[in-house]
Amino acid sequence: MTPELWWMTWTAILAGSLWVPYIVGVNTAGPNTWPEGTDPFVTPMDPNLQRPWVRRAFRAHLNLIEQFLPMLALVLIAHAAGVANTVTIWATGLFFGLRLLHAVGMITGVARMPARPLIFVAGWLCILAVAGAILMGA
Repeated sequence: MTPELWWMTWTAILAGSLWVPYIVGVNTAGPNTWPEGTDPFVTPMDPNLQRPWVRRAFRAHLNLIEQFLPMLALVLIAHAAGVANTVTIWATGLFFGLRLLHAVGMITGVARMPARPLIFVAGWLCILAVAGAILMGA
């Protein structure tokens, strides 16, 4: 397994696990948290209905999915095209670390402005680095 695929495997595990904090939060909120006839999975994230960390857990999961799909697509394209170099290895490893840091920081509330968006942008730069490696190697 290439280092890039190794890091994408760990990122997939993270993405596949980030639903857990949200579901735990929703299901431990206590009785009568949701108005009669509503479903916490389809009701908009009303601040009056959720504890702040639960809303942040939901957003952390969405934020990871937003970046993971393009990164995974590019890593698979690079793998199929035989593009692998220091840039792709570092970008995928850094991407995993950034996404883990973002999730933990967001759920705990420790990563606030401007840290959270800076971590997100750094993840985007990792995506661009892999894309650039593919385009330069083509």
